[in-house]
Amino acid sequence: MAKNASSPGKRFMKLAGMTASIATKTVSNSIRNLTADEEQKLAAKTKLFQDIGLQIADTLGEMKGAVMKVGQIASQYKDIFPPEVAKAISKLQRQAPAMPFAAIQQQVERELGKPLNVAFKSFEQEPFAAASIGQVHKAVLPSGEQVVVKVQYPGVDEACESDLKQVRLALRLMGVLKIDKKLQDQLFAEIQDSLSAELNYEIEAQNLEVFKTFHSKLDDKIIIPTVYKDYSSRRILTLSLEQGDSIETASSWPIEIRNTIGRRLIRALGQEMFFLKRFHCDPHPGNFAFRQDGSVIIYDYGSVKTLSNEIVYSFKRLVNAARHEDIDLIETELLELHSLAEKGKFPSDLYKLWIEVLLRPLTTTYDFAENSSHHDGMLLVKKSLKYWDVFKPSPDTLMVNRTISGHYWNLIHLKVHDNLNDLFEELVPPSN
Repeated sequence: MAKNASSPGKRFMKLAGMTASIATKTVSNSIRNLTADEEQKLAAKTKLFQDIGLQIADTLGEMKGAVMKVGQIASQYKDIFPPEVAKAISKLQRQAPAMPFAAIQQQVERELGKPLNVAFKSFEQEPFAAASIGQVHKAVLPSGEQVVVKVQYPGVDEACESDLKQVRLALRLMGVLKIDKKLQDQLFAEIQDSLSAELNYEIEAQNLEVFKTFHSKLDDKIIIPTVYKDYSSRRILTLSLEQGDSIETASSWPIEIRNTIGRRLIRALGQEMFFLKRFHCDPHPGNFAFRQDGSVIIYDYGSVKTLSNEIVYSFKRLVNAARHEDIDLIETELLELHSLAEKGKFPSDLYKLWIEVLLRPLTTTYDFAENSSHHDGMLLVKKSLKYWDVFKPSPDTLMVNRTISGHYWNLIHLKVHDNLNDLFEELVPPSN
């Protein structure tokens, strides 16, 4: 386990302490609000949720290792938290524990069954990337090939299941989850599956090979690292070193290159969702690198979502219903996707305004840097708030929505200015 991760008992006590502290704050807030008016109650609730969010983030960030990973995964599902809590726990995405090199060396030698200096010609002691469950080192194979080695922290996999249960208990007792118990069960089952997959680097190796084969047949400028199986295991993953520039650097390149990259990102995602029916669902900019020839390098296939044929068809029908402004069919498909509580409760005129805002980046010549859809969407949120209970987060759609939204923001960072309608129609052909 990472240096400052605690024993199971200590982790439990920390989480229990966090839960008790927040429960006390919640009760105190309720007592104070007995004589407050509605505006005062809303302000107090916002302040309470901000405090809760910060406490969750600080506690889970301190604990590192498995618990922190659970917090990171939970933060990906930010739709199920109040916005104040979601904002605070989103910082877990950026935190990372350090690990002494001696422990890393021991883990590599144990997994590969040979001394580090035998397995590798050279191995950099300083990691160039670190995350909640492992870190990445540059190395050179005996053959002279440059590689990166992803090393999982010792003991982190054993702690994760119990940590997940403890975090769920803490969140439930705090009353900050906006969803009923049935949906909680579904979501946490998905989080458990996601966590188990991320902790097994053999699964990630398989994902890398599947996606590399898929994309290589469609576009040779989608670059996915090669897996070196002889230097990989359940807890070690050795990959070819594929270098490119960050999204910040790419954002300063000529508009033609930026548009090419933006199209490549969207086409790759659409092809994965609608044809492969499995997609890379961590659109964080750090998981991508870019080259001036328009190439896109995709890293980290630990987080992959598989879609059923039924869900894919529902999404396609939903898109075409939106194109035709067919509100009845839109609601039918939203029900199919478990994203709608009841038909006929959300006004048609608001639906039409939302359709225009959501389809605008894909159907018109759109300046992503200007980000008009987001700004107009914020205004629509205010008009739509009183109907918001009509919609509900769905395990079937949360990761799809998150990934599409993440790439929308990647195109904003790249300052793409283009008409993507031809690409949109290629991925989801219009129906009559």
